[in-house]
Amino acid sequence: MEKGERAASVDQSALIFLGTGCSSGVPSGRCLIQPSDPPCLVCSMSLKLPPLNNPNYRCNTSLLIDYCQINNEHNYIVIDVGKSFREQVLRWFTFYKIPRVDSVLLTHEHADAVLGLDDLHCVKQFHHDVSPIPLYATQDCLDSVVLRFPHLSKKELTKHEVTGEVAQVDWRIIENDCEKPFSASGLQFYPLPVMHGEDYVALGFLFGDKCKVAYISDVSRFPSSTEYFISKGRGRELDLLILDTNSIIVNGNRNTHFCFPETLEAVKRISPKRTLLTGMNHAYDHHKINEYLLEWSEREGTFVQLAHDGLKIPLEL
Repeated sequence: MEKGERAASVDQSALIFLGTGCSSGVPSGRCLIQPSDPPCLVCSMSLKLPPLNNPNYRCNTSLLIDYCQINNEHNYIVIDVGKSFREQVLRWFTFYKIPRVDSVLLTHEHADAVLGLDDLHCVKQFHHDVSPIPLYATQDCLDSVVLRFPHLSKKELTKHEVTGEVAQVDWRIIENDCEKPFSASGLQFYPLPVMHGEDYVALGFLFGDKCKVAYISDVSRFPSSTEYFISKGRGRELDLLILDTNSIIVNGNRNTHFCFPETLEAVKRISPKRTLLTGMNHAYDHHKINEYLLEWSEREGTFVQLAHDGLKIPLEL
């Protein structure tokens, strides 16, 4: 945890990385119960320090946007609530004193993005308030999630459910189209459709007026229209790009995410002012890779580093 992060101005917007890991998280359960010889270095290191001070401990990829409006009122928007959402709430909501969630955005319906939806009841504005949390997703994503969580789409709750701990959301349908923005809790977002495997479309999101941020957590290939939409050449230079980098090397059997070389090539094409990488598996030693990235950034003229769970970035949105 960088010194002074928690003490950032309460009258400023900020991004908080709730999770920066792959679907299985880090450490990997397999590395712990079926250790290799020698043992997995990163998974071993991730257990040696408390997660608060351990950038090699990674929950499912998720971002919290603390949006401070002109009147200094804060709205809290979460992108993706995966399998480790409850742990992220206990760890980072308490640390940064986040009181609630006002809106949720889903990039897609895979387990590492939606299986924490049932825990949304604990982050509602008031414990006994039955107002549903607005949840923004594509129609395909909604259809898939409702099959797994049918109670999330109930129009009316029973008396027992009202007084109990039942999650309820207000579905807001968004499009796979960069040219169709939407507003969530007062902040405008542009959907960024990307390929997550060659037969599946996931979303990233572009947001911010004073500071332009693109968040793309699950991508194996950019459609040309999406890449052009966020590229410097279009005149929309990003202040911050948050980008997927699942594996260190190319894996021919798993082409649903960028690997490290593909991520860096995309950064060079898009040319943002700053890039933070997310979605890392257990092949990434945080300190070692960031040392390499400092040299790469100096050589290429664009700043890139690995993010880590709990990282807070104050900025003006």
